[in-house]
Amino acid sequence: MTALEIGIASFPALMALIFLRVPIGLAMFLVGLVGLVWVTDGTQVAFARLKNETYTTFSSYSLTIVPMFLLMGHFATLGGMSNALFKAAEGWLGHKRGGVAMASIGACAGFGAICGSSLATAATMGRVALPELKQYGYAGGFSTATLAAGGTLGILIPPSVVLVIYAILTEQNIAKLFLAAFIPGILAAVGYVIAISIYVRLYPESAGTRPPVPYAERFAALLQVWPVLLVFSLVVGGIYLGWFTPTEGAAVGAFGTGVIAFFNGGLTRATLADSFIVTARSTAMIFFIVLGAGFYNGFLALTQVPQELSNYVVSQGFSPWVVLALILCFYLIFGCLMDSLSMILLTIPIFFPVISAMDFNLISLTAMQAEAAMDVLNSGVPEGMGAEMLASIQEAIATGTELTREQMKELGIRVTRGMANRIEAEHVAIWFGILVLIVVEVGLITPPVGMNLFIINAMDRSTRMIETYKAVLFFVASDIIRVIILVAFPAITLFLLPG
Repeated sequence: MTALEIGIASFPALMALIFLRVPIGLAMFLVGLVGLVWVTDGTQVAFARLKNETYTTFSSYSLTIVPMFLLMGHFATLGGMSNALFKAAEGWLGHKRGGVAMASIGACAGFGAICGSSLATAATMGRVALPELKQYGYAGGFSTATLAAGGTLGILIPPSVVLVIYAILTEQNIAKLFLAAFIPGILAAVGYVIAISIYVRLYPESAGTRPPVPYAERFAALLQVWPVLLVFSLVVGGIYLGWFTPTEGAAVGAFGTGVIAFFNGGLTRATLADSFIVTARSTAMIFFIVLGAGFYNGFLALTQVPQELSNYVVSQGFSPWVVLALILCFYLIFGCLMDSLSMILLTIPIFFPVISAMDFNLISLTAMQAEAAMDVLNSGVPEGMGAEMLASIQEAIATGTELTREQMKELGIRVTRGMANRIEAEHVAIWFGILVLIVVEVGLITPPVGMNLFIINAMDRSTRMIETYKAVLFFVASDIIRVIILVAFPAITLFLLPG
């Protein structure tokens, strides 16, 4: 067998190990190790790579952001922030039809802003909101489905551990990815609220009612969420404004939530030690998956599978939008069978080169030149520019034609195709990352595996899983509609990125 054939054959081997319940990190590591030994016809290269891959993976400064965000989420739970968020949202929405469920989504969105993990968000908000939902007569399947869907906001609304991993894999700017995820995250929360509104109208018996809360109590509850706003503004705002790097921002966030938890009485010597242990275990699990993926993807690179796949797709002349749709459908299907982090680590090194080779025309060179030219002309016609040159520039802007070198020299600007291509590549990478994050997030609530579904159902043994499956389909439909919108209108995702 050739190296390429061995690389292709590794996929069914890897899937077989996963279906045999071998941990995903170990499965990728073993397939990568055996594949390297096979391709290089010996153990020397494989063992040398094992040494180098382990060092380069765990010496990465960027990866230190992962335990910091995990610790921040744990401290936020100890500080009672999850409970404060839910009480505030419930005070304003609880009296509406389906209002307690809507409040759960709002609280999940708020907690996701200080916790980068979907599973942690689902588990934390489940403990807070599930008793309230039960108390006011919400159906078991509807309650568990709502909280499972709300938990997915933990990895979409920044900060997000999965986005950090994606940024490292694709060498993108973490701060820009966080910024790009903000509007899709808000759309997700709004979409879930709409799904709840539709569900309770179709099944009125699934949601009870609760009396409205006086406005004095509503504002009092709203004031209790100031720590969340403070931490989110400090971390995300500080990263965006350049006060500190993403890793430093994560450390500041962890310290800030720890201080708040201490003054709220939730952080003691015992709970501090427990927080470190839980964070260490979660970090070790994530890092081992990262190591296994790095080893397997290194083997794939040696066999030229990603490069050959990219070349094949480009040579076939497929529409970039068709290729993107097929990749997203792949994620939707396999999201039912695999956790989000493993999917990102396994597939991005394969699919990202394919997407990078596609031309989506997100950036127009003429539009960039026209914008730069208008900025100059709006501040006054440059000294020495003749009327004929000015007229030709204005005509080029009006007709959408490319400016010549002489015209750009007269304007004192430099906007080249190379610059447009670099911005295009960055925007495609960020846009694709957000789309992948969303479809992977759908996998967390898609039957039959849906990790969030199992976490929430484990908290409510009286609710049958089939009831949760039926109710969660409304949230899955909301997610699919959101994906279609973001694919059709990339500007929604890229709107907040600096020009």
